[in-house]
Amino acid sequence: MRVSVLASLVLAVSLVALFAPQCQAQGWEAVAAAVASKIVGLWRNEKTELLGHECKFTVKPYIKRFQLNYKGRMWCPGWTAIRGEASTRSHSGVAGRTAQDFVRKAFQKGLISQQEANQWLNS
Repeated sequence: MRVSVLASLVLAVSLVALFAPQCQAQGWEAVAAAVASKIVGLWRNEKTELLGHECKFTVKPYIKRFQLNYKGRMWCPGWTAIRGEASTRSHSGVAGRTAQDFVRKAFQKGLISQQEANQWLNS
């Protein structure tokens, strides 16, 4: 995450803390834990299998025009140097678009057949 985004989040939490009415420490701890959980959940770093090959998949959030967006990347080390990439405002949608980009590129390079590509894209 960019430093400016982190600084903005810290500033927002600080302002809320300054202007919010005083409450018990346990209440603030619960709020802080919930906020931290949501922020950490924006990132994904996973492994998946594509046609018998182990592939890696990441999702990273970024801010564009004051809106939260996600950038996805997929690659299969040991098989090909192709990287599937996609950007979207949907956290769940970026995974599908990234995989589609990877499969299309693999098909164009001749690594997978039309039937394999269609089967994988439609599943």
